[in-house]
Amino acid sequence: MSREKEHLKSVLLLFVTAVLWSLGGVLIKSVAWHPLAIAGARSAIASLVILLYLGKPEINWSWPQIAGALAYAGTVILFVTATKLTTAANAILLQYGAPIYVVFLGKWFLNEEASREDWWAVVAVLGGMVLFFFDQLQWGSLLGNIIAVLSGWSFAFLIIFMRMQKDSSPLESVLIGNIFAALIGLPFMFEYLPPPGVWVNLIFLGTVQLGLSYILYSIAIKGVTALEASLIPVIEPILNPLWVFLAIGEIPGKWALAGSAVILTSVILWFLKKNREKKPSLSAPS
Repeated sequence: MSREKEHLKSVLLLFVTAVLWSLGGVLIKSVAWHPLAIAGARSAIASLVILLYLGKPEINWSWPQIAGALAYAGTVILFVTATKLTTAANAILLQYGAPIYVVFLGKWFLNEEASREDWWAVVAVLGGMVLFFFDQLQWGSLLGNIIAVLSGWSFAFLIIFMRMQKDSSPLESVLIGNIFAALIGLPFMFEYLPPPGVWVNLIFLGTVQLGLSYILYSIAIKGVTALEASLIPVIEPILNPLWVFLAIGEIPGKWALAGSAVILTSVILWFLKKNREKKPSLSAPS
């Protein structure tokens, strides 16, 4: 397969991945359980799906593999917790500061230089994030917003460490990370058990929304840059709150809407600008 076709295949897989990821908000909101219990159960199911896919995992205990696993565990635990403490829109949109964090991390870990446009995007996204904190000043929402920002940093580190494993198998980091998350959530699962009907959503969360999506993501990330891997799935923060609104009528506040508009516009314009320039660091990787 030519490099161009490989790159196109990776881009299409990223779009499918983003659609699957976008279902997380509405499914997590529908489960009346402790956030860490949800995260643990979801990851336990996902780890079985990924293990079946891999057959014989290549566990080499390299530092990118283990660091990626820790970043993954942090991402899924923090995101579930944020989704429970604030609106689904806030949780996912604040997490999508990740593409901007990759600007910082890419220089140190992947030797990807940050341009003037990168830094303007950083300022714009940070400004959009500030608007979220004018919206709801209740402690629960404030804490949820802070946790959502932290989940964005975890996601950025996950992208970097998975990209560092592009010549091997980055999915093992996801497998180990799911096991870590399952172990962390295990004690909270025994506080009480959700009704049997809820398990349908939990099983879907683990198998399709998390397990299958990261299998596709691990394939896609080998054919795109770290920045593309974080920017192309930008449809997720658009679809995620839409599903939640249609299902339970949850509407973000006016400041959150303004902040989301700033973040999404900044990220999309930034990506279009970088893609048009076709700099070597943003071209399809060799």
